[in-house]
Amino acid sequence: MALIQDVVIDCERPAALARFWAAALDGYAVVPYDEAELDRLRAMGIDDPEDDPTVLVEEVGSTPRLWFQRVPEPKTVKNRVHLDLRSDHADSEAGRLVSLGASLAAEQPDETLIVLQDPEGNEFCLLRT
Repeated sequence: MALIQDVVIDCERPAALARFWAAALDGYAVVPYDEAELDRLRAMGIDDPEDDPTVLVEEVGSTPRLWFQRVPEPKTVKNRVHLDLRSDHADSEAGRLVSLGASLAAEQPDETLIVLQDPEGNEFCLLRT
């Protein structure tokens, strides 16, 4: 039997998008850079973690983790996979997510959820519980 370890999200700016999702999700944080990780980046010619092509967000001891990886092509169509979030106060949570950099999607299919986009345009849903 397989278990989900990571959800990998292609993006243009991994560090910035990782910070958005770490702030969006309760208990999640960008994994801190220790000296070994900084050495790995320097070996690739990267001096600033802001330029890291792969950034991990996790809730310690829990999965799935979120990996953000830089890809050269821009997002052009609707996601084939997206995250569903839940909140007991979906409307106020949607406002908080928008204040972090999300935006409301143009199309809202029904009253059971709120469709948003992260700062790079990746769709996700906020379920009204």
